[in-house]
Amino acid sequence: MSRETISQSISVVHPISLSHGRNAEVWDTTGKRYIDFVGGIGVLNLGHCHPAVVEAIRDQATQLTHYAFNAVPHRPYIELMDRLTAFIPVDYPVSGMLTNSGAEAAENALKIVRGATGRSAVIAFDGAFHGRTLATLNLNGKVAPYKQKVGVLPGPVYHLPYPSADNGVTCAEALKAMDRLFSVEIDVNDVACFIIEPVQGEGGFLALDIEFAQALRRFCDEKNILLIADEIQSGFGRTGQRFAFSRLGIEPDLILLGKSIAGGVPLGAVVGRQALMDNLSKGGLGGTYSGNPIACAAALATLDVMTDAHLQVWGAQQEAAIISRYERWRAQRLSPYLGRLTGVGAMRGIELAQADGTPAPQQLTQLLGLARAAGLLLMPSGKSRHIIRLLAPLTIEPAVLEEGLDILQACLKQLD
Repeated sequence: MSRETISQSISVVHPISLSHGRNAEVWDTTGKRYIDFVGGIGVLNLGHCHPAVVEAIRDQATQLTHYAFNAVPHRPYIELMDRLTAFIPVDYPVSGMLTNSGAEAAENALKIVRGATGRSAVIAFDGAFHGRTLATLNLNGKVAPYKQKVGVLPGPVYHLPYPSADNGVTCAEALKAMDRLFSVEIDVNDVACFIIEPVQGEGGFLALDIEFAQALRRFCDEKNILLIADEIQSGFGRTGQRFAFSRLGIEPDLILLGKSIAGGVPLGAVVGRQALMDNLSKGGLGGTYSGNPIACAAALATLDVMTDAHLQVWGAQQEAAIISRYERWRAQRLSPYLGRLTGVGAMRGIELAQADGTPAPQQLTQLLGLARAAGLLLMPSGKSRHIIRLLAPLTIEPAVLEEGLDILQACLKQLD
């Protein structure tokens, strides 16, 4: 298959071509089967071609394939926003808007906070990933490959260390860095918002320190700064709850949604405090494809399936299987490169590291190839591209999950 017409600036992790998939299994164009621990990079919490989602897409496609909501409203958008805002576990009145992607949700959130605060500065965190558009590149806490050769980015944006037990950065260290930032770099009164992932995705599945999250919430309240939670990858059950911010004991002012919101159909959203969402002038928010009827129908079907009971069971089962297997590997000293287990719930990463604790990205690259040859698709993450992301569908059959972990185990033993 020729790929000459595709930009070579797009990096591909697995040089195969897929033809079809079912739940946690996919097949390439040669007919080879793979167990999918990538899940479209966190998009397929309900797996490939979930029957309820497929049925909703088919049904909607016979009624209305598209209309721009800001031109003429349509029923699927209205129904979805009613359901979605009720799905957000906060105590304040919620409203929102639909977008085409998580990055577009982040872009609109920046407009919303600027309009609400009259300020422009944003504080993000090391290791962050919020998208690939020009403004979101500036938020990302990593230069290569996202910021290389793109020139001056919109700002101002400042970065702080991301405190987590998974990376060894403590709450005290992050608070000290924040104190220095406002003493040396920028007046706190110029800051519009903090934007933070409750569990970092691209950064290596690092779970945010709970003490820091609560201290940050208090600080934002004291200084009239808004707090944005990016739940694009960690949301919709990935950690065993609807959203990962709930484990932190805080309520963000705005929440960014995307990825698994619609069973694989492109969709995102910004939701939050109603007064914030309503502060821009009429026409300040919107978009031609945002909230496409087919995407809305897929999202409504997704919400039907994602009951709290299902999410808790799915998350607990997958978490238990991963932890059990990892602890066995550690006890057996399966590989000299087997490092820490990161993350929470079913949002887990496995670090590959040298004996002295330094990252082992070469071994991860080797592992990707070994696993693919054996029929398992994996995804890298982390600043040094040395942490395996485990993103199997929450709906994966237990036997298929165990089969995938068997393959991973065998490949870890082969690393050199």
